[in-house]
Amino acid sequence: MSKKKNTSQNSTAKPEFIFQRKNYLFMFIGIGLMALGFILMSGGGSNDPNVFNPDIYSFRRIRLAPTLVLLGLGIEVYAILLNPHKKNR
Repeated sequence: MSKKKNTSQNSTAKPEFIFQRKNYLFMFIGIGLMALGFILMSGGGSNDPNVFNPDIYSFRRIRLAPTLVLLGLGIEVYAILLNPHKKNR
């Protein structure tokens, strides 16, 4: 009693990727927001260490840039957890 393996079924199986186009789209949006946040956070230094530059406490560096980074991280989590195969009702 020998069992024959059905090799034609295994060879025609199309590989299934975990992430689809929609996932990658949200991932790139999240990466872009995080990059923008880090770019906005940079700068504000002084060439002379004895001179204080109050620009390091600007709204852009203290509020806006970290908010964009956290928003980008949230979008990344959403992109990973997003199920593109789920049908909308």
